[in-house]
Order: sequence, then structure tokens, then C-alpha cells
Amino acid sequence: MKKKIAILGSTGSIGKSTLDIVRKDRNNFDVVFLSANRSYKKLIEQAKEFNVKNVLIYNESFFSKVKFALRKSTTNVFTNNTNISNIISGKVDYTMSGIVGIAGLQPTVDAVKVSKILAIANKETIICAWHILLNLKKKYNTKIVPVDSEHFSILELTKNFNNDEIKEIIITASGGPFLNTEIKKLKNIKPNQATKHPTWKMGKKISVDSATMMNKVFEVLEAYKLFGFKKTKYRIMIHPQSYVHSIVHFKNGLVKMILYNPDMRIPIFNILYKKKNHYLNFPNIESKILNKLNFYDVNIKNFPSIKLIDKCFNLGFSTPIIVNASNEVLVDLFLNKKIGYLDIIKTINKVFIDKEFKKYARRKAKTVNDIKNIDNWARLKTKDISV
Repeated sequence: MKKKIAILGSTGSIGKSTLDIVRKDRNNFDVVFLSANRSYKKLIEQAKEFNVKNVLIYNESFFSKVKFALRKSTTNVFTNNTNISNIISGKVDYTMSGIVGIAGLQPTVDAVKVSKILAIANKETIICAWHILLNLKKKYNTKIVPVDSEHFSILELTKNFNNDEIKEIIITASGGPFLNTEIKKLKNIKPNQATKHPTWKMGKKISVDSATMMNKVFEVLEAYKLFGFKKTKYRIMIHPQSYVHSIVHFKNGLVKMILYNPDMRIPIFNILYKKKNHYLNFPNIESKILNKLNFYDVNIKNFPSIKLIDKCFNLGFSTPIIVNASNEVLVDLFLNKKIGYLDIIKTINKVFIDKEFKKYARRKAKTVNDIKNIDNWARLKTKDISV
């Protein structure tokens, strides 16, 4: 029987990587749901290729175009904030949550209810709403697995180990395009430079996060919530080649790491396939590559974002929500050339000293609406400060 798959954010890098795998094994998978925000042409193309039963275009202005293009097909077209649980009856085998940013929060929460396995690449939902996902996970008997290469690797390395057996968990970072850039030159960085990642093919927002290393701030928070190990166990290390994704140092003296090509199809493939008789045909990692793997400590002067980790842990339950919202606003302003590259982290730190910050940071967000209210305050405040 074919496995039913739903993909949130099918036109993004995670969504396209998932469909690349499905494309090579159409006999085992049935894509029953795809969603996108603005990339309606790509969504139409995907719907036709995979004969998808349901598509959701969040941006209403493109609904009529998608509807018209698929008028001769059997595909149902939805728009705006239609709940996935109102579209899919029963449960799908896998849902891939690949929507970038806080926009993926509500769709991911809704997807828990209709999924046997929720594969999640939306780190913002985990850092802002893991407590909500946990309750839904138990209620709907849904398995949640991380897709990010670092967290997928930590999961594989720490299976059947508890906190007392682990000395240190290292999350690797490429260092992005400005690893060796002089600090004085960073103030003149342009958006087209920040989005040119040296090893990964990603969207603009996550590429900028990689450049500032805000993605690692979020990944440490994400790992802490996902795995339950003490926050002091985590450390970030620069690994420019991006072949080693996580390293775990055990108290018995062993150090284990997972190494594979910098290609998101690998963790996605290993989530979709549990049987050993399916394989990916990827090129071998040559010895000349293995002989040139490098690891460095993080230079805080070049990557001041790392200091935000302690603030997120210590300044209040909802601090990560505020930091994420502020960062999304600032990255967008930077990409639109309205602020400078260094203004991203500087402005986030300014939000911390606002007179209303403590009130929102210490508030425990119990519902999605609570998260949205805190998120909204942070966005408005960030815009005010950045003007």
C-alpha cells in the first residue's frame, strides 16, 4: 500500500527535496497534499506532476490562477487559512513541515492532528511552541521527528542514551559566507553576498540566518526542547565543509559523529524509509575531502548572535518567541536594503532593553494565539526601533 504524504511548503528547499525522493519511487508514495504561499506556478507544476488530490495556496491573490490552471484535473484547491485537518480525512503516513518562519506555526500545529509521523524542518515552531506540540503529540498519537541535519544527527547519535551518559553535544556550523571576513568589512555586506551560502542551497531568509549564525542560536534552543538534555551540554563549533553535522562526546570516553554529504535529501530519505532495502545513490565522500575537514571554535566578535543563546534561556519563557519575531523582521528589512547587515543583531539587543520586554518575555504562551500576541508585539517594537 502506498504511503500518503503531505508537504507544507512544497515549493521551498525542503519541500522540493522531499519531492525529489518521492519522484524516484512513485510506486511507494502518494502525495495527497501540497501547500505554498506565493510560488503558485511551481505549486501548479507540482500538483500536475504528482496528481495531487489537494493543494493549498495561502496567498489569496493567487487562488484564482491556481484554480484555473487545475480546472481540468481532480485536484481540490484551497486558500487562505483553511485548516489541513478540514482538508484531509483520516491520517496521512507522513507530513513534511517545511514552511520557513513563524508562518509555519499554525499549519504545523494543525498537521499533528492528521499525521502518523510529522517530520519537522520548521525550527521556529519548535522553539516557540514545543510545549503545545508535545500535548498534541500525546493526544493524537503522532510521532514527531526533526529533519534539520543537526537534529536528525543528534537523534541518531543519542538513541538509548540519557543525560548522565553524555558529556557534550556539539552542533556544527559552516560559518556561512563571512567566516573569514574582517569585522570592519561586515558593515558593508550586501544582501546578495549574505545569501550566497558556500555549501548549502537554501532560501534567502535561512541563508542570512546562517551568515549571522542566528540559525545556530535557534538550533541550540531547538535541540534543548527536542531532546531534553541539559542546556549546558550544547556547544557550537565551526566546520566549514558541512560534512559532519553533529558530534556527541560520551562520558565513557567515546566520541561519535555523523558525517554525510551536505544534502537535505539524506535526512529526509532516512525519515521516509525505515526498511533497509531502500538506498540513495549518492557519490562517495573521497579521501581528499576527509583529509581536509576542519573544526574551529566560534569567534564571538564575528558572530555576536551566539550571546543571544543565554538570554533566550534566562530572560523568560517567551524570550525565544520575541527573538525569532525580531530576527524575521530584521532579516526582511536587510534583504530589502532598509538596514545594514550588522543592524540585525544590534537591533535584537535593543529590544531586550525596551521597558515592555520583561512583561512579554516572562509571559507563558499557553496557546497559539498567545504566541501570536507576543510575536506581534515583538514585530511592532522591532520596526519602531529600526526606523
